[in-house]
Amino acid sequence: MASISQTRASSKADAEAVERERLRQALPVTVGHLRQHQADQIDDNDIEAYVRLNWLEWHGGGLRLTITGRNVCAQVAPIAP
Repeated sequence: MASISQTRASSKADAEAVERERLRQALPVTVGHLRQHQADQIDDNDIEAYVRLNWLEWHGGGLRLTITGRNVCAQVAPIAP
């Protein structure tokens, strides 16, 4: 039988996986906001999460996509028929 701490850890991991997937799906829209100089449209908590995930980075007072972030965007982008 799983202990309470194992159950909590599992629930936390599940919640983190769901949040990571939400961020992954939202990344192309976020990048669009950055390209249109509308960073104010991005939730501050999402920005912090993207930086923690190394998908965005601060550069010269602005945000930019990292190589990892580009790869994530490429995985999310729809494939043209």
